[in-house]
Amino acid sequence: MPIAFDLTGGEKGDAPHFRILLDLGPDVTPRAAVADQGYASKANRNAARSRGAIPVIPHKANEKDKPARFAKAIYRGRARIEQAVGKLKRFKRVALRCEKTKRNFSAIVSIAAAFNLIKSVHTA
Repeated sequence: MPIAFDLTGGEKGDAPHFRILLDLGPDVTPRAAVADQGYASKANRNAARSRGAIPVIPHKANEKDKPARFAKAIYRGRARIEQAVGKLKRFKRVALRCEKTKRNFSAIVSIAAAFNLIKSVHTA
């Protein structure tokens, strides 16, 4: 499974970036779009459905027309993503955002992700 990411400015909101995240990676057709409440909007849910993915985004407390069911089992898998981000932030240059340009910071995140991947695969 390919791993892809895209960076946004620290002052920008996450929800408008949702459509870009659905299209990341070569030949990737997501079956489910799992996100936290920061992405909860009808537009994001419709964008996921239009790409053939099931939106697994918890509804906000003040939302109207909430469905009775929510795919909690799929949503629990989101913890793996949060743990992976936590592992990336163990690298000081990632956590402190020492690199100021998008290109350089993307390179540092890629290197940190590669180290984490190698560490998790290497068994000897």
